[in-house]
Amino acid sequence: MNLSGLKPPAGQNHVRKRIGRGMGSGHGKTATRGSKGQRAGTGFGQKRGFEGGQMPLHRRLPKRGFTNIFKKQYAIINLERLEKLEGDTFTPDHLLEHGVIKKLHEGLKVLGTGQLTRKLRVEAHLFSKSALDKIQAAGGEAVVIGAVPQTEPRA
Repeated sequence: MNLSGLKPPAGQNHVRKRIGRGMGSGHGKTATRGSKGQRAGTGFGQKRGFEGGQMPLHRRLPKRGFTNIFKKQYAIINLERLEKLEGDTFTPDHLLEHGVIKKLHEGLKVLGTGQLTRKLRVEAHLFSKSALDKIQAAGGEAVVIGAVPQTEPRA
């Protein structure tokens, strides 16, 4: 192989447009800038983010933090908490009634922190993968239930 014989693939390299090199070049006179206007003159430069007088994006966006108005909020409980509670069947209503969770929000989510040494039946709207594995490993049952009915508008 001869390195001096290497060439790029056809169509990869384009001939540079030579502007402002006289009328014979085809790009003389206005040098592809059109006629008149702010951008046509020499020395024209535009600030980064300039949007033609419209309020720029970096000034339209809030500066500190961001709140996703579509975020779903769940009542959360860990397996270590369920392990300490009496009984072998847990539902969202049962946990609300006994004050284990304060508010149901969009549903109940069970997380896998802690160990499970006994067989439990847990009904919830969501389970983390580790919680599901630990409940099934202990011989228990994890039941996914449907959506929570909306009783009050979110604030």
